[in-house]
Amino acid sequence: MIAFVSGPVVSLSPDTAVVEVGGVGMAVQCTPDTLSGLRVGTPARLATSLVVREDSLTLYGFAEDDERQVFELLQTASGVGPRLAQAMLAVHRPDALRTAVATGDEKALTAVPGIGKKGAQKLLLELRDRLGEPVAAGGSAAGARPAAAGPPPWREQLHSALVGLGYAPREADEAVEAVAPRAEPADGAPPPVSELLRAALRTLSRAR
Repeated sequence: MIAFVSGPVVSLSPDTAVVEVGGVGMAVQCTPDTLSGLRVGTPARLATSLVVREDSLTLYGFAEDDERQVFELLQTASGVGPRLAQAMLAVHRPDALRTAVATGDEKALTAVPGIGKKGAQKLLLELRDRLGEPVAAGGSAAGARPAAAGPPPWREQLHSALVGLGYAPREADEAVEAVAPRAEPADGAPPPVSELLRAALRTLSRAR
């Protein structure tokens, strides 16, 4: 098992970071939230989970060990593969998923692309005793990730993240415009891209 990768970030795409480890470029599949905290040329350490298939070896990366653990636990539910587990973590942080499962919040799960009402009901039953209790406020899993240096180009990052999650460019454009007022507070500092992404996904979910 590859528990983590550590090294300079060589390149970034909407769903992948390439990290140089010992002279080898490791392609790591990441959520938009994790990618938003990385910068090309800057050292990074990502907790990882290796998914082995007959025709592929795919490495998934996470900013936190807790996120990796939840990613693996989600896949113990029937019908949940690594892509869907990653999509769930793109929409909700680990503690938000624990809270949703603990409280039977179907709406939170149906906000994830690919999960309908029946699927959400099934997941709530299967995951109830697997994810554990939400971490108390202020714990490491619930805390915010360190902010990257300099404000990110949020429009481009948000649009790329939505397209990477499977939305059409037109839908992504509309969602970006819908959350634009949130990104223009009075002090001029936009909120984290992860917050804008969650707001955009809620907008797209209501539009269905």
